[in-house]
Amino acid sequence: MKIAITSQGEELSSLVDPRFGRAPFILVVDTETMEYEALDNSANAGAFKGAGIQAATLIHNKGAQVLMTGYCGPKAFQTLQVAGIKVVSDITGTISEVVEHYKSGDMVFTEKPNAEAHW
Repeated sequence: MKIAITSQGEELSSLVDPRFGRAPFILVVDTETMEYEALDNSANAGAFKGAGIQAATLIHNKGAQVLMTGYCGPKAFQTLQVAGIKVVSDITGTISEVVEHYKSGDMVFTEKPNAEAHW
């Protein structure tokens, strides 16, 4: 399964970035093989609006089925729901720690956005 995790860097040792739409990178990790792709999301960092929607489209196009992040706003959350991508929020730590957390099955999928628009 592919999961997308917002990241401050391009490596599995990088820290999670709490922002979904404006995270500098999003790592899409195959939980079975641990192969990953670091997606450059920096173009969205300065977006006036729509950063979360663009990031949601990006991870959907890469085949992610789950997003793990700190915060997710209402428009991005709605876009993710429509795309069938589940969300786990309030995530911290390194990317590799987050993947292990996911693989353990010890997580709760988010039922609603946990940030205001334009956070």
